Amino acid sequence: MTDLDAFIAGLPKAELHLHIEGSLEPEQMFAFAQRNRVAIPFENVEAVRAAYDFSNLQDFLDIYYAGADVLRTEEDFHDLALAYFRRAHADTVRHAEIFFDPQTHTDRGLPFAIAADGLLAGMAAAEADLGVTSKLILCFLRHLDEDAAFATLKAAEPWLDRIVGVGLDSSEVGHPPSKFRRVFDRAGEMGLKRVAHAGEEGPPAYVQEALDLLRIDRLDHGNRSMEDPALVARLAAERMTLTVCPLSNLKLCVVKDLTAHPVPEMLRHGLHVTLNSDDPAYFGGYVNDNYRALAAAVGLTRDQVTLIARSSFEGSFLDDSDKAARIAELEAWSAA
Repeated sequence: MTDLDAFIAGLPKAELHLHIEGSLEPEQMFAFAQRNRVAIPFENVEAVRAAYDFSNLQDFLDIYYAGADVLRTEEDFHDLALAYFRRAHADTVRHAEIFFDPQTHTDRGLPFAIAADGLLAGMAAAEADLGVTSKLILCFLRHLDEDAAFATLKAAEPWLDRIVGVGLDSSEVGHPPSKFRRVFDRAGEMGLKRVAHAGEEGPPAYVQEALDLLRIDRLDHGNRSMEDPALVARLAAERMTLTVCPLSNLKLCVVKDLTAHPVPEMLRHGLHVTLNSDDPAYFGGYVNDNYRALAAAVGLTRDQVTLIARSSFEGSFLDDSDKAARIAELEAWSAA
């Protein structure tokens, strides 16, 4: 372990881009399938792990949605969430804002309450037992239509006091943010924060739509923003937080090699970058794995790593006093 690896290991941080269904480890998939008597086309854990081999977003989504089918009860969602938070706690994550995809579950016949109540119970247990705070973000699946998104927002109404915002994920190309302008307007009227995946595989124009039409509070991914200098300048001027996911980018061939990752260029242009694990069970690592791998590949300094961690708290949806407390902890630790 290098000195920087050890520094990263203890660095207080937040994670802002984590799909809870994407933290389903092969062992969990197999265990939940057995517990719920769900048939899966795998004989053992090793066969499941071998299936977690893909080279593009759509291939990943196919196995991702198949894996989600083993989640059937509130207990499953509670256990899934708590397992993630235990790993996050080990990575000195102090706060996490996690995505869930209710349509993935309601479309296969589960009531909205199963996923929502199970996840919220797991989040409460993580705060009580581990001291890790969290917030829940409801994501709309962009390959479905906006009417389905509206129906999901309606179904979520009894839980909106415990859901901080809405997001937009799934297949990006061919499904621009503009497709969901009305439902994001409605979410904003309801007091929800708004985030969206844009500029991962989609063009810079999708990022512009997310800013102008969805009026997002935070940008998920955003890699391809770097192709448009005016857009880069705008993101810097507006202090827009980007939730970047290096190992995900590598696994899905968004970048050919981590040495070519745009984070150093983003930092040079003053962008507010955070590092996150996205779907860690599928992409090869949790948040500290992403910090360490990127730092080794592009030569991040201790100051840059600290700045990224600071941006993770600044870009969170914590209230100002909680942000200040987390940043003070970070500054005290990094100065020690």
